[in-house]
Amino acid sequence: AVPIANQVLLVGLVLYHRSAVAQVSEVMFGANKYDMDCITWSPNGRILQIEYAMEAVKQGTPVLGVRSKTHVVIASFKRAQSELAHHQQKIFKIDNHMCIGIAGLTADARVLAEYMRNECLNHRYVYDSPMNVGRLVSQVADKSQTKTQNSSKRPYGVGLLIAGVDEKGPHLFETCPSGISNEYYAMAIGGKSTSAKTYLEKHFATFPDVDLDALIQHALEAMNKTTSSDQPLTEKNTAVAILGVGNGGDFRELPVDELTKFLDKLEKKDEPDATMDAAAPAAAAPAEGG
Repeated sequence: AVPIANQVLLVGLVLYHRSAVAQVSEVMFGANKYDMDCITWSPNGRILQIEYAMEAVKQGTPVLGVRSKTHVVIASFKRAQSELAHHQQKIFKIDNHMCIGIAGLTADARVLAEYMRNECLNHRYVYDSPMNVGRLVSQVADKSQTKTQNSSKRPYGVGLLIAGVDEKGPHLFETCPSGISNEYYAMAIGGKSTSAKTYLEKHFATFPDVDLDALIQHALEAMNKTTSSDQPLTEKNTAVAILGVGNGGDFRELPVDELTKFLDKLEKKDEPDATMDAAAPAAAAPAEGG
């Protein structure tokens, strides 16, 4: 027979092992344990994996869109992984009358862009006409929402701004990983997009009647609000795409020489860091002299 002391020691070791495993699980998988798949609700009524995907959009590079009665403009900020790398493209052409700007995981955006291109090609082949913008947005939203219904899938970690032109004029839509889609007069998504939204909210009432040059300038002014004072917008890290009524949408990306003209007109930013650096030696001088 096993002595009672040894039995007590054995039970203690088992309990200690279970406690250690529980602590490791809590560190690895989170304290709530409701984020293992996208079909489990937390006690607070939240689906955490969808919220994680939405957070990936918020952490992405900023992209924004504005539209008037005749044109819709998409502007994006492009980041480079290092000084040796090209800046990543954040605007993708879908068809002559449609394009998207992305914030979030570029790989997921490429999958959705390929799906949208195939839908546009199939529609043109069958009906000999361009795909309706609102209909394709609904299909993309349905496709995104389907990814939230199966435990073996995960939500797309990307938000899209979809710009397009049809017989009713220019359109600007947003889709998010949860499957929600909305149409906007102007919208910004991605990191630091709140500053751009503030600018757009102040000026969007004038957008319908402005000309194309003014619309582009508004888009770049809003994009300029998303960057710090030591990181100005340049031809390398900025992209602008335009769609207009007539000629089947006539998608085009603003060339460097035209983009430079608009960037030169941007409102100059304050440089508080430089002011503080200049004031520091002046404040230190009396102490050195004393």
